[in-house]
Amino acid sequence: MSRVWVVGSHGLLGQALCRNLFSYGNELFDPVERFSWSDERLLSYQIDSSVKAFSSFVADSDRWEIYWAAGIGSMNSSACELDTETRALKLLLHQIESDEYLSQKKGAIAFTSSAGSIYAASDDFIITEKSDVAFTTDYAKVKIIQEQIITEFTYRNQGVTSLLARISTLYGTNQSLEKRQGLLSHMARCILKKQPVQIYVPLDTIRDYIAVDDAAKIMIHSLGAIKTPEPCIKIIASEHPTTVANIIAYFKSITRHSPKIINMSSRLCDLYPRRMCFRSIVFPEFNRFITTNLFVGISQIFASEMNVFKSSKN
Repeated sequence: MSRVWVVGSHGLLGQALCRNLFSYGNELFDPVERFSWSDERLLSYQIDSSVKAFSSFVADSDRWEIYWAAGIGSMNSSACELDTETRALKLLLHQIESDEYLSQKKGAIAFTSSAGSIYAASDDFIITEKSDVAFTTDYAKVKIIQEQIITEFTYRNQGVTSLLARISTLYGTNQSLEKRQGLLSHMARCILKKQPVQIYVPLDTIRDYIAVDDAAKIMIHSLGAIKTPEPCIKIIASEHPTTVANIIAYFKSITRHSPKIINMSSRLCDLYPRRMCFRSIVFPEFNRFITTNLFVGISQIFASEMNVFKSSKN
């Protein structure tokens, strides 16, 4: 098994990657401290010291893996706000290829981005890995730049393989309150607090929601399956699109009450299409790891948020 570093291990996807990597018998690297994204000077020092510690961690193994599931950006971020992320990624990769131990071992890197943002302006009825990139936001533009950085690193360093994972809408329990993301968690919290749910897209908007543990498993197996030096682009999606109206109906069924919905327009309506459907033609056999039904997933989110809500009342 590999020695693995999940950069961003405290996030929604990062936690799921750690859970599943550990269950598969991998040894996980745990940096001394979390990255301080708000202080770039400190962040540079932390990256430098963490790469050195990771090098020692993998010294007696044959292979290392790094999963980049980190960052401070969201789909509403400007290019300027995302610059820190890009510089941090460049620095981490530079330190890896400069390290005498890591540069001599076989390695693999997985990088994550949002499929919805990268293909936002696509005209394809069903989007696959053959679809052209078509973005409308600074976030997606920067993610493409970051993918290119990973690609160039892979070509420079023989023995390193890379996965560029473009993931549809992730959901799971304990989603962060800090980022304005996660429609399902947002709806659950509003319902529990008896607040109206503000939705900024039309209710017939179609999206692909995938449970975070299902996505993590596909990502892990896809990275392990790459045998060529070419960077591998992989769309990770449930391939079962649903409308916002259907999601509201699921919550109504679970809570036995009709949530109060305030449907408002926003600039996001112009940036993202009403319909996004995905199908992966790269490692399609790993779709067997898509086991979480959306209704079940929403039930789990609501139960988790209810426990948090009850705890806050005590």
